[in-house]
Amino acid sequence: MTTPMEGSSIQIVSFPHPTLRHKSKPVRRVDAELVQIVREMFRLMYANNGIGLAANQVDLPLRLFIVNLSAKPDEGEEFVFINPVLSKPKGNEEFEEGCLSFPELYGPVTRPKQITVQAYNLRGEEIRMNLDGMLARVIQHEYDHLDGTVFVDRMTPTARAKAQPMLDEFELGLRALRQTGAVPGDDVIASRLAQWEQRYA
Repeated sequence: MTTPMEGSSIQIVSFPHPTLRHKSKPVRRVDAELVQIVREMFRLMYANNGIGLAANQVDLPLRLFIVNLSAKPDEGEEFVFINPVLSKPKGNEEFEEGCLSFPELYGPVTRPKQITVQAYNLRGEEIRMNLDGMLARVIQHEYDHLDGTVFVDRMTPTARAKAQPMLDEFELGLRALRQTGAVPGDDVIASRLAQWEQRYA
C-alpha cells in the first residue's frame, strides 16, 4: 500500500470520485515534493492530451492547477496557478468543454469571456493576468475544480440530460473500482486528504 505522501503515484481520477467534490484548501508551503507533484501533473496532462489539470483531479485537496494550451511538453507555455483568485468577469460565451476526469464526454458550457486571475507560481511570485479566449475558459474550468464544481454542473438541463447516460456509466465504473479495492471507501479517502491538508494547508 502506498503512503499518502508519495507524489509519484498520483493518477487522474474519474467522475464521480469523491475528491472531485472536495473543496480544496489554500497551499501554505511549497517544498521539493510539491514541485515534483506538479511536474508529474504536467506529465499526466500531456499523456492524456489535456490542456489543464487541477489538483483535485489527481486526488489532492490543494488549491492549485496547471495549464498549457498546446497540450505538448515542448510547446506553448506552462502555467502553475497556486491559490488562484478570479475577478472582473465580463461578457458571456458558450463553448464545448471536455475534462480529463470525464473521458470522451463533451458538452456546451457558458462562461464569462474575460476574467482577471491573481495567483502565485511555484517560486512564490505573484501572477496577475487579464485574460480572454481559451486561456480564460480553461482557467475558469480548472478553478471550478478547486471548489468541487465540475463542468457538467454548468451545463443547461437539456445538455445535462443528453450527457446522463455517460454519467451513469461513470457511476457504474466507480462502483466496480470500489468492489475491487482500486478505489477505497470514503472514510479512507477523507483521512488521506486530511493528511495532505495538514502538511500543505
